[in-house]
Amino acid sequence: MSLNKYLRISEEVQTALAEKQNVVALETTVITHGLPFPTNVELAQNMEATVRANGAVPATVGILDGQIVVGCSPEEVARLAERAKTGDVRKISTRDYPVALANKECGGTTVAGTLVAAQLAGVRVFATGGIGGVHRGGKMDISADLIQLSRSPVIVVCAGAKAILDIPATLEYLETMTVPVIGYKTDHFPAFYSTSSGYKVTVRADHGREIAAMEKAYRDIGQSSAFLVTAPPPAEKAIPNAEIDSQIEQALAEAEAKGIRGQAVTPFLLEKVAQVTHGRSMDTNLALLLNNARVAAEIAVNLK
Repeated sequence: MSLNKYLRISEEVQTALAEKQNVVALETTVITHGLPFPTNVELAQNMEATVRANGAVPATVGILDGQIVVGCSPEEVARLAERAKTGDVRKISTRDYPVALANKECGGTTVAGTLVAAQLAGVRVFATGGIGGVHRGGKMDISADLIQLSRSPVIVVCAGAKAILDIPATLEYLETMTVPVIGYKTDHFPAFYSTSSGYKVTVRADHGREIAAMEKAYRDIGQSSAFLVTAPPPAEKAIPNAEIDSQIEQALAEAEAKGIRGQAVTPFLLEKVAQVTHGRSMDTNLALLLNNARVAAEIAVNLK
């Protein structure tokens, strides 16, 4: 009874899950804290359309009036975007659920927050932009995404970790937390804006059916961590790592000088990078999100 009180699954997603159709979860912090209006709403619509065009049912996840909604309607997505204009919306990671649910708040779910919802609803695949990770500077600023990835048995499709992070430390942490890292048509771990961070993935897979087969074997031996699939951004939209890194360092220095900490760091840095790249980084962000939605649907239709 208590779960039903907090979890609402749309009729379309419920039907798809009951009939064992292919479902792909989508997050909402990109709507509430990642992109400006109306780009955020357009992206949400385009990601859902991409999932559908590739044979799966989209399940956009958000928190509305103290309920975890798996399968937000267009009106509910628009409502989250409207609230984001005034900042009247919470950024929901795992630790934020008790406050948001008890106080009947609204919020956009992070990678960690969406993983919790997907696991509760029984959605097996989730597409996002980039995961959080270990921040640069050795200050023990580690995203809850990494912890939740170790707990939720969901296939997560991303463009690697956000480029503002310490990539090698993030990869080491993923290994420690027993999270497999698979490269989709690549041998290298992407760095969000860039096709390669210079570090290798555990293994390469060139089709969704290979990933589905590996994930099934992983579950068959009783493993319950997430299965991380990294897809590089489309080459025509990617920004070379050496080019973007100097701009990230500038943004990091400014964040440090202003004393920006915690959940505020990532949106601040992404906004600064967008400014110094004159919007180029946002174009890359939008392209990789749509690509990840496509890859996630490809994997979902191959699950058994």
